[in-house]
Amino acid sequence: MLDLLFAAAAITAVDAERAFAADAGKIGQWTAFRKYADETAVMFTPQAVWAQEFLGPLKDPPKAITWGPSDSWLSCDGRTAINRGPWTSASGTSHGYFTTVWMRQGKGWKWGYDGGDDLAQPMALPKKPRVERASCAGRDRILKEYREEVTPTARLAGKPPADAGQGFEAKLWNGHDYRTILDQHIAAPKE
Repeated sequence: MLDLLFAAAAITAVDAERAFAADAGKIGQWTAFRKYADETAVMFTPQAVWAQEFLGPLKDPPKAITWGPSDSWLSCDGRTAINRGPWTSASGTSHGYFTTVWMRQGKGWKWGYDGGDDLAQPMALPKKPRVERASCAGRDRILKEYREEVTPTARLAGKPPADAGQGFEAKLWNGHDYRTILDQHIAAPKE
């Protein structure tokens, strides 16, 4: 019952990210990943996989990684958000950054994309994340461009080459133009 009250309290994507990270420490890392993942969620391991299929058989490690949001970008309607921030391994010996795409649904927030990479130096976690919301000005133009240029569904088709790496680009509408907020390129792992 307390879990339901806590989940209902996650009114922003930042709250959802923090609840997700807290649950990883309480109920287990992979259990929390399964709990907060949308049924169509994709993650990179390093290649793209359906999250629920990948996470299904995983046993929780004795201690979870830790993470928190340093940045959050919201769509103008508040239904979609991208969070980014640092993570640290359970041992504290490795660190990196994560990117999570959240979707607000009837029962709260669920993540639909999880990715990230290692970093040579730890990324700072501010006390209060930077939050920016897209403008709704010119929304008709956004919708028209979306319908003409973007396929509304993502598909995980086939397997990309092992040396392809991955990329993630996101833009935020300011009322007149799109501004790139993330442009991440992650090299394929060395064999």
